[in-house]
Amino acid sequence: MPRATPTPAPAATPTPASTAPATTSRPGATLALTSAATLMALMTYTAPMVTLSDTAAALGTSLSAQAWLLNGTPLGLAALLLVAGSLADDYGRRRIFLYGTYALGVTTALGALATSTWMFTLARVAQGAASAAVLAASLGLIAQAYPAGPGRIRATGVWGACVSGGIALSPLVSGALADLANWRLPYAALALVTLAVGAFGPRALTESRAPRPGRPDLAGALTFGLALVALLAALTLGRDGWLRAPVGALLLAAAALLAAFAHVERRAATPMLDLGLLRRPLFLASTAGGLFTGLSVIALFSFLPTLLQQTAIGLSAMDTAWLFALWSGTSFLVALQARRLAGRVTARHQLAVGFALHAVASVTLLGAAAGHSWARLLPGLLVSGAGSGLLNAALPLLAVESVPPERAAMGSGAGNTARYIGSAAGVALMIAVSTASGSSPAALADGADTALLVSSGLGVLAALTVVLARERAPRLR
Repeated sequence: MPRATPTPAPAATPTPASTAPATTSRPGATLALTSAATLMALMTYTAPMVTLSDTAAALGTSLSAQAWLLNGTPLGLAALLLVAGSLADDYGRRRIFLYGTYALGVTTALGALATSTWMFTLARVAQGAASAAVLAASLGLIAQAYPAGPGRIRATGVWGACVSGGIALSPLVSGALADLANWRLPYAALALVTLAVGAFGPRALTESRAPRPGRPDLAGALTFGLALVALLAALTLGRDGWLRAPVGALLLAAAALLAAFAHVERRAATPMLDLGLLRRPLFLASTAGGLFTGLSVIALFSFLPTLLQQTAIGLSAMDTAWLFALWSGTSFLVALQARRLAGRVTARHQLAVGFALHAVASVTLLGAAAGHSWARLLPGLLVSGAGSGLLNAALPLLAVESVPPERAAMGSGAGNTARYIGSAAGVALMIAVSTASGSSPAALADGADTALLVSSGLGVLAALTVVLARERAPRLR
């Protein structure tokens, strides 16, 4: 019986670059390195929290200008996160991640050498831009290294825990090093460690990208970045008077540039942000969750340490650092354990619970700044820390799963952009309401209570927003 001639196998259809899986041979190394760089980015971000008074005194920064010392990094982050995420997907997530890590080390060193408020602020803005590349590309690398499922849930939980870990460690490290020498030493140390982390990247990481045909969306990047710079500058200047001409001009410029950005994105062949995503409830929940996290949680705990040092409670920088390490350490532990909720609680509902816990905690902190005992702060810090841990675990997972798989870094950039827009706007808001009645200890204590009430109200609004943003099942015809 003649042997059957084998039928030639059909030629393999090339997998489109946008959907091809990344070849990552070392997912554990990817998670370790991206988490370490994220930890350093957050440590740099929160470094001024307990040294703000010393930094302002050394640089001759007025009380009204101190918002710039805090808002420099979130301004750079907000302006470039979405751009960095889009570039990472198109041109290489490892490439953008490494550029960002090296740049973060260099710009942090420049901050240590600053001799004026504007020099330090510009260094902080540059640190934010570098951190944008680190945060956006790192989640893109993790999403490619870990397919959807339990592995990704665990990996994004670890990444989110490192966000909390950076916030926990930075006040302790910055406070201890500042006490040892001065406020400049923490920035020099952070710069050296960040550059060391970057040195491991070329061997530990495997490149992944999802290139799209067409030219880079330079017009979208320019209009969006300028719009955010104008908006955040207006919010920072507004605390000295919202009816002043420069504030109004900046707000009008921001509105015009955002309109131009929307027009550019609708016409672009390869838009930086697919505006169709705004019709996805999960994408809206991700961006709203990031925005309210910045407005309510990050903003409050960026300025509250300074208030506690200047009110009747009179905490030292290191006392404040230890207290807020308790808050962020709780957040770190809860974020690590949040993966156990997978399958029982959706990321969206996890966000809602996190916001609700923060809202309750803010109310329990009322009156603490006017007291004389740090123990009065403990219950609120623990409860808010638990809520923050849930937020930090849920937000990165929702960011990468609310967008198509090939745009994971862009999804990370969008979620984190919203977070740091909220942070910059919220810091300006918290400083404005805290100092509205004056700078005496009694006035600042009253202002702290006002800030806590505002933060609690924003937390309630955030919980309601993410609960209502749910996917609807398609109608049966």
